[in-house]
Amino acid sequence: MGFFNDLFGDPEGKKAKREVMRLRKEWSEDVATLAKLKEAFIAVQDGEDAESHNIITKRGEFVLWAGIGQFHEAGRTAGQYVGSSQGFSIPVVAGIRYRVGAQRGTFVPGEEVQIYKDQGQVYLTTDRVIFNGGTNTAEWKFDKWMGAGASPDGADFIFHVSNRKKSSGILFNKDVGEEFNRFLAFALIHVNDGIDRVMKEIAGLEKRIPTEEPKLQNVIEAPNGKN
Repeated sequence: MGFFNDLFGDPEGKKAKREVMRLRKEWSEDVATLAKLKEAFIAVQDGEDAESHNIITKRGEFVLWAGIGQFHEAGRTAGQYVGSSQGFSIPVVAGIRYRVGAQRGTFVPGEEVQIYKDQGQVYLTTDRVIFNGGTNTAEWKFDKWMGAGASPDGADFIFHVSNRKKSSGILFNKDVGEEFNRFLAFALIHVNDGIDRVMKEIAGLEKRIPTEEPKLQNVIEAPNGKN
């Protein structure tokens, strides 16, 4: 290391090392998730569940993944009255009038939003996504699947299925959501293309993993590249 590195503590080098450490952490998590995915679908090949559960599955349905999440579905915020009108009276007979109360104005419905409800157990199977909570239960079947969306951080999901009028979904802890997202992708590959395609995709990723390991390269050792 050069004189300037010692004098200034090599800020660029430390920054680069921190970034590599962050990327390595993400890479290691992806490696672990891939191993878990492979184990889950090997279980499916053997006609077994990858996770223990207390749900009733259908013939040929296997549980791939389990975790904790918060159920939500489409709803509205509280509505409100906008504007107002004065009350008025109507003459009934001589000297007697009937008072009509004032209206509060025009009622405006609340905004359509996803309303977050109770927390519970989430299961991903080869056929569907299931939520079992204290006061709510829901399922999203892949044979009714119309699509899904996720928040930018990969933690919150909305599922669209043809047999549910309201859009709904599940909020996870960020790390749990990222793992669920990967398992969901492979569950849909399994539905559309079968177990052979799933295992082929996993084998391809296993080959790529060593080449994508983040490494520290081209660290700036001193200002203007001088030692």
